[in-house]
Amino acid sequence: MSMRSLRSHTERHRTDRIGWLRASVLGANDGIVSTASLVVGVAAAGSSHSNVLLTGVAGLVAGAMSMAAGEYVSVHSQADTEAADLLREKGELEADPAAEQRELTAIYVGRGLGPDLARQVAAQLMTHDAIGAHGRDELGIFDSHLARPIQAALASAASFALGALLPLAVTALAPERGVIAWVTGLSLAFLALLGAVAAQVGGARVLAGAWRVFFWGALAMGITAAVGSMFGTVV
Repeated sequence: MSMRSLRSHTERHRTDRIGWLRASVLGANDGIVSTASLVVGVAAAGSSHSNVLLTGVAGLVAGAMSMAAGEYVSVHSQADTEAADLLREKGELEADPAAEQRELTAIYVGRGLGPDLARQVAAQLMTHDAIGAHGRDELGIFDSHLARPIQAALASAASFALGALLPLAVTALAPERGVIAWVTGLSLAFLALLGAVAAQVGGARVLAGAWRVFFWGALAMGITAAVGSMFGTVV
């Protein structure tokens, strides 16, 4: 096989989408479920349409900030752990590179390479980028998957706000006496569509993805409506 054919052969896999897909779907899903549930619960308690809408706006802002803060703290902790592991590995490479090369060789032998080939691969990778090789193969840290706290925080906040805008827009446009039915019905439709799209992009079963999101969204809204009706009068 020529070098030209090797260069022209590119494969697209779905695993490189897992990070952003998870964050986007989680944020949008939370935005729809939490805002719709909040609106339905407050409406079921007998609040006025303006108060229901105000509650939804407050939920959008608070939820987006909460998602951003939570994601930032979580991903930053991951980034700190990765940096500490790489720093420790760098020290071990400087202290005893031969032992680290044997360690890398053992990893490749465990993956199926013959001992001689494993030693050659380990030696060449150590020469090319020792810390990169150990980061990938010993620690499981890949450049494409490195934690980026600010990016994760902004993405989570934006996806939450986008998801929350959907039930909020329905609340603003729906008639006051029918707001619960409209918000519940359209929010569940949004959730099912979101689950189907996420499953399609991720290569999973579309119906299963849509059903999972639909079920948990319906359960959340149903429980919140029940709690709201216990503390007020259904309009």
